[in-house]
Amino acid sequence: MSSTNATPPRKISAWEKNLLGVTVDKVPSLLPGLGVAILLAWFSIWLSKFIGVTLLGFAKTPVSPVMLGILLGLIISAIIPMPQVLKPGLSFTVKKVLRLGIILLGIRLTIFDVFSLGVYGIPLVVICIVGALFFTTRINKWLKLPERLGALIAVGTSICGVSAIVATGPAIDAEDEEVAYAVAVITIFGLLATLVYPYVANIIFAGNALKVGLWLGTSIHDTSQVVGAAAVYADAFSAPLTLDVATVTKLVRNVFMALVIPFMAYYYARKVQAQGEFAGKKTNPLKLLPLFVLGFLAMAAIRSIGDAMINAGGEAFGLWDAGTWESIYTFIKTWAGNLLVIALAGVGLSTNFRSFKGLGVKPFLVGLGAALIVGVISLITISLMSSFVTF
Repeated sequence: MSSTNATPPRKISAWEKNLLGVTVDKVPSLLPGLGVAILLAWFSIWLSKFIGVTLLGFAKTPVSPVMLGILLGLIISAIIPMPQVLKPGLSFTVKKVLRLGIILLGIRLTIFDVFSLGVYGIPLVVICIVGALFFTTRINKWLKLPERLGALIAVGTSICGVSAIVATGPAIDAEDEEVAYAVAVITIFGLLATLVYPYVANIIFAGNALKVGLWLGTSIHDTSQVVGAAAVYADAFSAPLTLDVATVTKLVRNVFMALVIPFMAYYYARKVQAQGEFAGKKTNPLKLLPLFVLGFLAMAAIRSIGDAMINAGGEAFGLWDAGTWESIYTFIKTWAGNLLVIALAGVGLSTNFRSFKGLGVKPFLVGLGAALIVGVISLITISLMSSFVTF
């Protein structure tokens, strides 16, 4: 029997469609995974304080909750396969919660701080990107792997990890298997770098927070991994400047997606065409610019305006006196850190080691070579820059 009087589906309002990029009807599916990540993050923060303050007697714990969140997440995911019901929430945590945390980190800096730190990062980032693209593709060719696989690993290593790989794949008509291989390689070496590089950097740069931040910001692949490693260093060595420098440097790298990925699309389109004109897929550079970069800058601008008003003898935005304004941005900074712990706990829980089986050793050799090359190029460039700039 026909149902001519059936109630039409309810229209979803604009605000519902824009709740962190997720429609409200999808929220229930996110809650299990998000809840598990939050619970693990809370436990990591508690355990960090318990070990560092209660057991070891420090006034401030040197044990990073970000490090604990990643490690515990990796251990849990290695022992217990994550149920399907948790995956949407964990994916939301890794992608959306991480970006929200990075945006809120902008409140730690003024616009002047951002651009002064970016001046150090731009030449370093350019040299590392060019070096990574050149040498990684050469290693890939030497090992006789598919050319596009090498390009994906090179882009992921030099710019923005998994995000760059996923964006570049369709642009160069890469196979799904090649994208999956590249993501697996970047994930493995990025996680290793997140856990090891903070302590290696402290030895190499003798505790120089600015140099450490520049190196972490250029030598580690994914945004989550850079921020995680910098947060580990900041916690372990009481160096908040490192987190600021690494974050700004990584955001500078992310902006270069808008230049490198269209170039890669053009390069590969030219290779597969007999004629000289480019007729491949068009890529809009503006769509490649991560919006959380703009959000980070907006928060830095808000901090700048508020501070300027206080310094001029008034109230921040005509509403808050100096003490209240400090409480507000301190609260935001605290929650930026909490969101990063949640996001990195989600990274650990989302890592599926079982998916890495059967990849073969060659892609990992390319990934290892790429990681080492970028790290060495960054180290040499920072050392040369020290001859001209006082860090």
